[in-house]
This record gives sequence, C-alpha cells and structure tokens, in this order.
Amino acid sequence: MNNICVIFDLDGTLVDSEGLCNQAFLDLLPQLNDPLEILTERYRGQKLSSILIDLENRLGLKLQNSFERQYRQHVAELFARDLKPKPGVLEMLESINSPKCIASSGPLPKIRQALEVSGLAAYFGDNLFSSYEIGSWKPEPGLFHYAAHAMGFVPSRCAVIEDSEVGIEAAIVAGMTPLYYVQTGVTTSYQTAGHVVFDDMSQLPQLLEQLANITQPNR
Repeated sequence: MNNICVIFDLDGTLVDSEGLCNQAFLDLLPQLNDPLEILTERYRGQKLSSILIDLENRLGLKLQNSFERQYRQHVAELFARDLKPKPGVLEMLESINSPKCIASSGPLPKIRQALEVSGLAAYFGDNLFSSYEIGSWKPEPGLFHYAAHAMGFVPSRCAVIEDSEVGIEAAIVAGMTPLYYVQTGVTTSYQTAGHVVFDDMSQLPQLLEQLANITQPNR
C-alpha cells in the first residue's frame, strides 16, 4: 500500500479525546448545562476560537483572556489521566504499511501529548501537522495540502481518515479520498452521497487496500 499516503485526523478518530475536551468546558464553565454528548456533537471538528465565540454568544458572557490557557491546561490534565485510543486503533495501525501522518486542528503540544499518552506516538514519528503551524483550519484544504506535500504525495494519492463533517469537506476540497469514521449507529448524509463511511477501525486496512489497488503508484 505504499502508493498512497494515509492522513489521519486525531481527536475522535484515533484517540477518544472529544468527550474529555468538552468535559473541560463543563468543568470550567458551571453555567454551561448542556449534556456532554450534545456538546461533543456540536463542537466536533471545530477550531477552538470558533467554539469560544459560540460559548460566549450562548452564555451571554465575555470569557477572560486567561480562559484559553486554563482550558488547555485542564485538557492536558484530563488527557494525562484518562485519554485512551479509540477501539481497534492499535491493531489497525499495526496492520497498515502505508506512509501515514497526523493532520489535526489542535496545536502540536496537544497532538504530541495525545499520541504519547495513548501509545500511538511510535506509529507517526515527526509526521505531525497542525493547523496552528500553517494558519489553515478545516474545512479549508490547506492543512491537508501541506501534509501531502511534506509527505511527498500529490492529493489524488492521499486518503483522509476523519470523524467530522468539516474534516470530510476539507478532504474533498483538497482532492483527496475521504474515509468517514462515524460512531456505530450514526447516519450521515455522506452515506447517501456515495462516500465511504465505516464504524469499525478493523475495517480500515481492507478499505485502504481496495483504494491502493485502484490507485496507480505514481507520486
């Protein structure tokens, strides 16, 4: 499968972090009374600055300038204590021989901590790309284009593994093949649009092999 590059989202795709990230909002903002599941779905794949603006508008308040620093610190504490890889991810990564990287909307320190704590760091080395490093956030295609170029692949030879609609949109605009990882039982309009949707990480190696078989080894 070396004729394709696999670009992974991180939060919610490889690590079970989205609940922890949103739990941090609940811990720091006592006036926020949304259920954790609702917050997680509302903010899936969104950049932090947009989330903070939405929280201010919904709660009718102005967050302190120090809030982002406090939030990042609390998320790091929750990660250190509770972060785990998503089910089947370790076994999936063991069986994928393609070049692979991370392309995440989170800052690099958060990416590195998540990979270290969850035991996934060795699978990616320094192939880590952050929106904060290049100033482009999903659904813009810039992060994926940057990652592909750094990995030595043209967009048409890249598969993007994402769990959010903004990530899938970015992959499509980037000219890459999106593979949409969804929670079991969740339905999405991308299924009816003909895109690949899967709910079990054990399915991914076969999906990538099928893609590699129809992709010419030209990079």
